[in-house]
Amino acid sequence: MTKEMADDVEYHEEFVTNPRGLRLFTCGWLPASSSPKALIFLCHGYGMEVSGFMKACGVELATAGYGVFGIDYEGHGKSMGARCYIQKFEHLVDDCDRFFKSICELEEYRDKSRFLYGESMGGAVALLLHRKDPTFWDGAVLVAPMCKISEKVKPHPLVVTLLTQVEEIIPKWKIVPTKDVIDSAFKDPIKREKIRKNKLIYQDKPRLKTALELLRTSISVEQSLSQVSMPFFILHGEADTVTDPEVSRALYERAASADKTIKLYPGMWHGLTAGEPDHNVHLVFSDIVAWLDRRSHRQDRASMTPPAACTDSAAATAADSPVSPEPPRQGAAGGFLCGLTGRANPQQCRM
Repeated sequence: MTKEMADDVEYHEEFVTNPRGLRLFTCGWLPASSSPKALIFLCHGYGMEVSGFMKACGVELATAGYGVFGIDYEGHGKSMGARCYIQKFEHLVDDCDRFFKSICELEEYRDKSRFLYGESMGGAVALLLHRKDPTFWDGAVLVAPMCKISEKVKPHPLVVTLLTQVEEIIPKWKIVPTKDVIDSAFKDPIKREKIRKNKLIYQDKPRLKTALELLRTSISVEQSLSQVSMPFFILHGEADTVTDPEVSRALYERAASADKTIKLYPGMWHGLTAGEPDHNVHLVFSDIVAWLDRRSHRQDRASMTPPAACTDSAAATAADSPVSPEPPRQGAAGGFLCGLTGRANPQQCRM
């Protein structure tokens, strides 16, 4: 295990081996001078990785007193496997489940609250982890989550049938057409170029089987939205053209959770925590930490009454946010990987 210390945050990284014999990269950020008040487990997006792209998230949450842990999925980041090839989405979920629970089972962490944190495709991973073990997690933060396919871009069944017929013949072929998601996802041009220079981030065309697995996973998650029962906080940029805000609204409306919150940010894009100007990123993390702080005492879990779900009658207006609204941009991501393109106009809610 490698350890580093900076800015009152202790960082560590190590590799674990999954049942398929692949070495997977894991890392974590901890408060240097105190025991973490709760645990947060990062689920990164499609093509992304945790040690670089999500470093700011890890440091921000550890500075706020949380223990933060992440893993690069098979074929992502520093982990072994064909680059961004998802043979079975359940492999990603199972690997996360195994690693995250190994942390929770450590003696020093058994009494800590545990939360999932999923961005984009990582939102689907988080929801499937919850479905796998519905009572294990104390809640989830879902940032622009992939939880259904937008009706605007859902592929025709004949197209899916055709692709399915050849997926076992050419599963790794990079033949799924998509436009540059980095240009569409990250508003700040300096941050956008820094992300583009991160060689651990996959920036090629999606592989055929990967695209179909994401489609099947989105459909599966959509069909089980009503089974979501854990507390959750959805954050979504209103100007997001990578994942349609309507998919977040669908999750919020269908979920059975008694404690659920959704907040839409006027003018913000897909990369809320990594691609917005600093003042917007600060606002987003302040909201995340405030939500977590009110739910981070595991010893009170069985007896506490959950906060009331945020409803449209308590909706916040754009005036509540310092973010200036901007006109909707044209959908630029293309394809069907994440419920792509188009804007809904649901109201945003207070936490």
